[in-house]
Amino acid sequence: MRGGDLDRQFDDFVANRFPALYRYAYVLTGNQHDAEDLVQEALTRTGVAWGRIRRKDDPEGYVRTTMARIMANRWRRPKLEHLVPGVPETAADDPGLDRVHEIDGLDAALGSLPPRMRAVLVLRYFEQLSEEETARALGCSRGTVKSQASRALAKLRAGMLDDPERALMEDRRGRS
Repeated sequence: MRGGDLDRQFDDFVANRFPALYRYAYVLTGNQHDAEDLVQEALTRTGVAWGRIRRKDDPEGYVRTTMARIMANRWRRPKLEHLVPGVPETAADDPGLDRVHEIDGLDAALGSLPPRMRAVLVLRYFEQLSEEETARALGCSRGTVKSQASRALAKLRAGMLDDPERALMEDRRGRS
């Protein structure tokens, strides 16, 4: 296939799958700015290897795995950025992102977790990967995945106990 056809295929893939990839990145990172950076970096890497990736069964899975690995690498190196109190610009509205915000404070709950714990929960329960698949995606051991998931869930439960109204709602849901 010629280069122009590959470029068109990649452009079509990005146009069709960007909203879903952005939502995934948002859940992994916990904020809009980092999600945009993560998607951009993953798509840049994917674009370079598109000729080989497009022949595989699941190019979107490749991009998602790339995002998980980028996040895992970010935890291993110190942050060199300086946070500022305000965001200088806003991104285009994504109606799918509103759904993430609506799910019982999911983004707030996940945002309270350290990045590695958040990624483990996203891969295990949002992406429904096994412990082994999660460990491979994050470049760590299965035991690390298990301990991070356990600690993250305990931290989320403790946070719910700090909010009695939310705990009551959860208790009612569990009984119905």
